Amino acid sequence: DGSYRRNRLNLTTLLVQPISAVLAKRLVSLPEDTVQKDRCIPLQMPATGKKIISLNVQSVTTYKTISNVIGYLKGTVFPDRYVIIGSHHNGLNAYGGQEWASSTAIITAFIQALMLKVKRGWRPDRTIVFCSWGGTSFGNIGSYEWAEDLERVLQRNVVAYVSLHNPVRGNSTLHPVASPSLQQLAAESQSFNCMEKTKCPGSNVSSVQTQGDSDYFINHLGVPATQFSYEDIKTSEDSSFLSEALFPVHTTKTEELDPSFSLHETIAKLTGQVTLQIANEPVLPFNALDIALEVQNSLKGAEVDIPQLLAAASRLRDTAELFQSDEMRPANDPKERAPVRVRMLNDVLQSLEKSFLVRQAPPGLYRNILYRLDERTSQFSVLQKALEHCKLHQSNETIQAALSEVLNSINSAQVYFKAGLDVF
Repeated sequence: DGSYRRNRLNLTTLLVQPISAVLAKRLVSLPEDTVQKDRCIPLQMPATGKKIISLNVQSVTTYKTISNVIGYLKGTVFPDRYVIIGSHHNGLNAYGGQEWASSTAIITAFIQALMLKVKRGWRPDRTIVFCSWGGTSFGNIGSYEWAEDLERVLQRNVVAYVSLHNPVRGNSTLHPVASPSLQQLAAESQSFNCMEKTKCPGSNVSSVQTQGDSDYFINHLGVPATQFSYEDIKTSEDSSFLSEALFPVHTTKTEELDPSFSLHETIAKLTGQVTLQIANEPVLPFNALDIALEVQNSLKGAEVDIPQLLAAASRLRDTAELFQSDEMRPANDPKERAPVRVRMLNDVLQSLEKSFLVRQAPPGLYRNILYRLDERTSQFSVLQKALEHCKLHQSNETIQAALSEVLNSINSAQVYFKAGLDVF
């Protein structure tokens, strides 16, 4: 209450009432024999006769309280550096899905395990912040409001976000997602914990857009993020950024997906190991070179001639290699691990990805351009979208603007990496 709502010209003034696909199918009376299971058939009104549909909307606008539950375990060496682990809970009884139950179960088990260590006198080096968000299914309200209130503090102090959003949404494949600087850590943790190598090979960690409350941390704060989840193979084939708007017809119960809770146990171990490594390693386990490699891979096979971008990406890789070899190895040597030097290096490492936040991204795309739209695309999503717009409108203005944004991001990262070298 009291927040100013902007009047934006690109938003409709019409009231739009969402309805389910099941209701739409019943309204248009689609014959069952026309439905083909292997592909989608567009719904259309029957060819003969007219049908009058009356939709009585009885929505009432009202205020509801969204509650977050926040707890923390204070670090002993770097208490002002935070590793956030985020789950969510069902605060308003408006959505019958059980995806929140899995994340709540896992974060609870992780906290219980940590507290056993704490009772024996253990403490992490960095502060671990446990967050159970409210209002997730209504647009990540809880995490957005909390992070906006604390934006300046979080921008300076958060080193990583570990997501537990809907961790068991299928039971066939382990699907790890990590921002480029955390991909190596996620792959190593996955390989170490994985019993069935065929189900979780170590090379399939990717940076794709994810659902849930990590959104603000990735797109507004530029915080490195990672998430482990079990999915069915078909689920991971499609882009997921719109799926939060779809209310499923049938939600599979947690007990049906994972009756022995072995998948939950695996996610808890992976999430716990990654969180503890980030919280305890004297030097943050982030990889600068992987960011440079991700940038180069995102420019391969592009449909536009971009010699400037390729040259900038090459410079970024050279600087990242120097940064990795000249600074990371000595910093990890206990003999050379001066506290001031480690602190300076960690300050550089935790902000590696902030250069890749663009001011505005097309609808449905991340502001953090290091993340791809889905598994099937390898190029920068903003360039792909601009190219589609260019072909549709026969104008290259959009593509030029996108190229400029990407070039500025790469140059900014290269200068930042070089400044990190110069500091030492």
